[in-house]
Amino acid sequence: MDLHPDIERVLLSEDDIKGIVSRLGAEISRDYADKNPLVVTVLRGAFIFTADLMRAITVPCAVDFMAVSSYGSGVKSSGVVRIVKDLDTNIEGRHVIIAEDILDSGLTLSYLVGLLKGRGAASIRIVAFSVKDIEGHAAAVVPNYVGAHVPDAFVVGYGLDFAERYRNLPYVGVLKPEVYS
Repeated sequence: MDLHPDIERVLLSEDDIKGIVSRLGAEISRDYADKNPLVVTVLRGAFIFTADLMRAITVPCAVDFMAVSSYGSGVKSSGVVRIVKDLDTNIEGRHVIIAEDILDSGLTLSYLVGLLKGRGAASIRIVAFSVKDIEGHAAAVVPNYVGAHVPDAFVVGYGLDFAERYRNLPYVGVLKPEVYS
């Protein structure tokens, strides 16, 4: 594997990612055997994960996309959520699975869960490809399905970005601090 020069170390290899997605797909398929869930992808970071996850889910399901902004120009969530692109699907009575690339503060997801509950979803669960372990801090929401835990570092790759770069890396790695400081 060729390591990008801006990456300090790899956390999850391509094989690790395949195993995680396969496991999550099997868990969701088991839990939604008769429900035809709607997978709601939080753009942009989760699009790669969702594409792989949809192929790993073996029961009928649909997909839709939301784009939200809560970071502004910083590297930490501001907690103020702005919907940039809303769903095209009416979710009333639907079983919704929100697919997220990384959960850190959980503020954005907490907002989305409340919003989608208000629209009449039959159920809402969260699948997070990764959860950032932040010492002494609990996220505002707890995902129902967790792919992997990652350290409290700036991670990129497999859809995760910094300034719209590194999403296309086939692994998840830690970005060197000098790149973003």
